[in-house]
Amino acid sequence: MLTETRARLALAAVCLGFVMITLDATIVNLALPAIGADLGEPSTAALQWIVDAYTVTLAAFLLTWGAAGDRWGSRRVFEVGVALFVVASVACALAGDAAWLITARAVQGAGAAALLPSSLALIVHQFPDPRERARALGVWGGMSGVGLAAGPVLGGLAVGLADWRLVFAVNVPVGIVAIVLTRRAVAEPPRHETTRLDLAGQLTGTASLAGLVAGLIESGHAGWLAPTTIALLAAGVVAGVVFVAVEQRVGEPVLPLGILKIRNFAVATAIGGLFNFCLYGTLFCLALYLQRAWSLGALAAGLTLVPLTVVVALNAFFSGRLTGRSGPRVPMIAGALAGLVGSAGFALLPADRALVLFVVVSAGYGCCSLAMPAMTSLAMNSLPGQAGLAAGVLNASRQTGGAIGVALVGALLPATGMWLVAGGFALVAGLALVERQSS
Repeated sequence: MLTETRARLALAAVCLGFVMITLDATIVNLALPAIGADLGEPSTAALQWIVDAYTVTLAAFLLTWGAAGDRWGSRRVFEVGVALFVVASVACALAGDAAWLITARAVQGAGAAALLPSSLALIVHQFPDPRERARALGVWGGMSGVGLAAGPVLGGLAVGLADWRLVFAVNVPVGIVAIVLTRRAVAEPPRHETTRLDLAGQLTGTASLAGLVAGLIESGHAGWLAPTTIALLAAGVVAGVVFVAVEQRVGEPVLPLGILKIRNFAVATAIGGLFNFCLYGTLFCLALYLQRAWSLGALAAGLTLVPLTVVVALNAFFSGRLTGRSGPRVPMIAGALAGLVGSAGFALLPADRALVLFVVVSAGYGCCSLAMPAMTSLAMNSLPGQAGLAAGVLNASRQTGGAIGVALVGALLPATGMWLVAGGFALVAGLALVERQSS
């Protein structure tokens, strides 16, 4: 059992690493026009890939890194992930063209994939008491809200006051502190050295996700019936079918399909994917909308999003406490309804710069983050003794949803895209009600 001080340091180390992941999922959004202008890539498709190269590799490698953490040790994998993330961040900051930046973002995603499931596994090990674990997961989930919420604001500040390259350089000191604290305070959970890595599943799963996301991005500028769009989407579907077939045959699949028969875990996983689809798609869409339709600079656009981001962060922390007391059902339903109402509000905004109305709608939408720690708690408690696997599957679903959200919602203006988001939140509410009935 860790002392209280060491436990807090351990939680701080894990949360520092995790906040980098969520921060980098959204911090580039308001920097995208500046990045495009500097690197000579003004197309929306190229800007979407700067975001989705990160989320696709993050989603694709989560399950394999989760298994690697069980085999080689979650603390070791966490440290490797932080180090890889920091090195890739330096490469992003030094990028000379879009291809370089997209490649470095993909490497960032691979590092984040190592960091994310191991961070959850470390929390489960550090806090064996269920109530303390719920509070720790609440803090962890709250940091997710902080990262997602602060990203657009910090991105706008970096571009407005300095340069877009600062968006990536900021990860270096944070990563170094996270590694130092990890070595000082984090205990290594037991290893399962017989765990094998499913390379065939990894390759087919990655190919499926990449094909689907690429097809959705291509549809935004070439159309749904364009040969390239159809070919990419078809390749993604075929790879997905092969992935399922592989997972049914291998001895230790990267995604044991049987766990999806556990009702609460399946519900949490589906909610995670839908939630990130909605949130990532919204943040990407609003960041471009404020700069292109409202002609705001990056700094002004970032400040305009402050009400949304502050409410997201505050409610993510509040949800952790609420989940610890009442369970995950109420926060998930409340967050979904807030997101649904807020999405409809964005869709109905007038075409002119209705700033006050935008702020009011943003604050309401931000309450959707009530669902974030709750879904994590539900998933982790549904697979006791398999923390690495539970974390990997949940977050693979979340990042897959986020990548598809950026690809599908990101190319649309709020008047269209937000109705799609509202539908996603309606599904989240329905799934949360199913979980309630099964409790």
